[in-house]
Amino acid sequence: MASSKASLFLAWTAFLPSLYAAPLLQKRSESGPYITTDFPDPSILRVGSTWYAFAGQSLYDYKSTHIQFATSTDFETWTLQPGNDMLPDLPSWVDSSKDHIWAPDINHLDDGRFLLYFSAPTYDTNAPHCIGTAISDSIDGPYTPHETSFACPADRGGAIDASGFRDADGTRYVVYKIDANSLGHGGTCNNGVEPIVPTPILIQQVESDGVTKVGDTSELITNDSPEDGPLVEGPSLIHSGDTYYLFYSSNCFTTTNYDVAYATSSSPTSGFTKQGTLFGTGYGGLKGPGGADAAFDNSHFAFAAQKGDGRRGLYTAQITLSGDSVSA
Repeated sequence: MASSKASLFLAWTAFLPSLYAAPLLQKRSESGPYITTDFPDPSILRVGSTWYAFAGQSLYDYKSTHIQFATSTDFETWTLQPGNDMLPDLPSWVDSSKDHIWAPDINHLDDGRFLLYFSAPTYDTNAPHCIGTAISDSIDGPYTPHETSFACPADRGGAIDASGFRDADGTRYVVYKIDANSLGHGGTCNNGVEPIVPTPILIQQVESDGVTKVGDTSELITNDSPEDGPLVEGPSLIHSGDTYYLFYSSNCFTTTNYDVAYATSSSPTSGFTKQGTLFGTGYGGLKGPGGADAAFDNSHFAFAAQKGDGRRGLYTAQITLSGDSVSA
């Protein structure tokens, strides 16, 4: 970076903790937490005048609820439905003795139904975590799981963190993470000891049901730079103008290095360039933000951040997209 650009960058981002922050970022607009109990990996969707947020299973609060659920009419005041489990029944491939379901992603299908992607533990030691799907006629469930997993590559450590995307021409995709660090060599997130294994984020085209696969997967990004730490995960894809924006988390969710970063491309299936951090520790007082979801209106944004007691609360932001730039 030229010295003049560096001076400008430091002048309006002096409070940022790391030079990995993209030089295109501006003053933060995040706020929260709006849910202070544990609400990890939120997924958001607006239906009518109501916003819906789904979150994974808590290890601290409402432990028997597999998929949590909250609503809002203003994107600020959120009402948690602690007794309303969106996924009360689990498919047979899920090892329910481990009782931890996470990374839900909610999608409105063209036929009016709602499709839920989720991550869950399995009985297979070669693929300890895999992706499932569930369907409902109503946004507020309950969701009935399909008995076959969506993605479970046993030769690569399984898969997690699926997120659906509908392109402007109606083509549907799913982005997800290969969970190779589950078979790593130890250390942070089981992938801090050499040799570091790749944890690529893939994209898979699907039919209008969001489940039936079309063709092969393509790799979008992987953990190939020091700033990524042991992994990249938690993808969310949106599109505006000529640019596709892939939001993701890097580093380990148990540490304060966890963040929300983004990459851009002119194609949904290739050519993504990492642009830097959007939210990280120290940004507006945040601690270890991650597991983000961008709404398809290209404006509303949600993520979880650490509260210091192991819990991760719900935060929201408004984002603005322009070329390769994302401001919040």
